[in-house]
Amino acid sequence: MKLINELKTHSFLQQIHWIADPVNYLENAVKFYPNIFTGKIVGFGGFGSTLVFVQEPKALQQIFANDKKQFSAPTNDVLQPILGVHSVGTVEGKRHDRKRKLLMPPFHGARLHAYGELISNLSNKIFHQLPIGQPFFAAEVMQEITLQVILKVVFGLNEGERYQQMKQLSAELLGLFNSPLTAAFLFFPWLQRDLGNWSLWGKFVRIKRQIDILLYAEIRERREQVDSERNDILSLLLSSRDEEGNPMTEDELRDELMTLMLGGNETTATALSWAFYWVHHLPEVQEKLLQELATLNGSLDPITIFRLPYLTAVCNETLRIYPVSLLTLQRSVEEPVELLEHKLEPGTDVVGCIYLLHQREDLYPQPNQFRPERFLERQYTPFEFMPFGNGTRRCIGEALALYEMKIVLATILSSYQLALVDTKPEEVARRGLTLAPANGVKMMIQGKRTQQLQLVEGFVS
Repeated sequence: MKLINELKTHSFLQQIHWIADPVNYLENAVKFYPNIFTGKIVGFGGFGSTLVFVQEPKALQQIFANDKKQFSAPTNDVLQPILGVHSVGTVEGKRHDRKRKLLMPPFHGARLHAYGELISNLSNKIFHQLPIGQPFFAAEVMQEITLQVILKVVFGLNEGERYQQMKQLSAELLGLFNSPLTAAFLFFPWLQRDLGNWSLWGKFVRIKRQIDILLYAEIRERREQVDSERNDILSLLLSSRDEEGNPMTEDELRDELMTLMLGGNETTATALSWAFYWVHHLPEVQEKLLQELATLNGSLDPITIFRLPYLTAVCNETLRIYPVSLLTLQRSVEEPVELLEHKLEPGTDVVGCIYLLHQREDLYPQPNQFRPERFLERQYTPFEFMPFGNGTRRCIGEALALYEMKIVLATILSSYQLALVDTKPEEVARRGLTLAPANGVKMMIQGKRTQQLQLVEGFVS
């Protein structure tokens, strides 16, 4: 079978390039093939997977508008060892449809707004512990905020021994694959060998086992002691039923909690780190955002924050310029199809390239420039701007991630005067499966603002 616009580099070198410097890999490829090309990377169908990369909006629309028809979304083998075999991120077909239906209600906007005060209070509490005038890394602080949000909002854990154990173990697990070298373990199955505590995968297996003990204990206790007043996501999942009236099994609940922790923690923390960097790297952006926050007069409800136009534009531009996910999840061709005048045979694996889509000059003039105004000047379609993927595999935690980004940014920027310690431009690097600031965004609190943001207490939508 003839490959479409095949990259000529040897497949092994492509795989190393992809793991070590994915941005450079993609930018080199797009110089030769602007809209579609075939590469061989690791991370989807196994070692040396042949993938067709698509970054043209109309072609992306054709793919995702025909999910379950011309294209299907197969099992994600890479994520299975981490998320489990029952996760919405790893199952396919009817099992996947059932999972999404069970998981969607807790992420409805009306429910999310009830979490606003908690997210804001957590952010203020963590920043209050930082000394004024001393450097800190935004990436580490954002990781702390998002992890605590997961533990309280998603897991519904209260302060105590189990909370502290889960917090420590989760942080250790998330830190295992935070460099291109250690990230290779996620892509090469032959590296995934338990060789004892001294080996990386051995540490991963043992930490995951300890987390599982805590998660199963929490699930069983919550099933035995039902509290209808609780509105954390685990409580909502425990009460959800499929079309046949069946609840999720313990194994299903465990896998979904791991999915939400690993999928919603690192990605949101990375996006927030980038947002704090850009806002303080560009004084004009910071000034416009502070002016918008000042119009709120220090007292507002979460819906008002969520709808702020310039804050929304800043979040969108953050997710555009360095999307936390480089690619959509894989699709397989189910029947002969023509894409951009190229014929694709059944069995061909296709991915949407989010990074290259967001760097298109025809959609985003001067794409390397951080300019939130572009989202106020133009309405982009879901096939032109897609930081959370598209189709049946679109990220289920999208609403929570955006909501959390806006609440954290609004709370901290309204309460503290921050500055970058290192004025050099922040570079991008692989951190696990995401594109993170290479140097962690070194910042400092210069002082507190006189008028601090206070969310409306007890607000529930």
